[in-house]
Amino acid sequence: MEILSKRLRQLRQEQDMTQKELAFLLHVQRTTVAGYETKNRHPQLDIIVNIANIFGVTTDYLLGRTDKRH
Repeated sequence: MEILSKRLRQLRQEQDMTQKELAFLLHVQRTTVAGYETKNRHPQLDIIVNIANIFGVTTDYLLGRTDKRH
């Protein structure tokens, strides 16, 4: 899940979004988002789908199966 951590942080920073703002959108704690970004926590499938929807990318992109965002 290292690629997911890197891509999540990159996407969030590109949108000038804080971990707290993303956590609010995902209905989780800020520390949970921090864990996703540092590889300490692995998001469940529904959270991965929500992250993809928030940032307008595919789940395959988030998971590192492709380098194409759309």
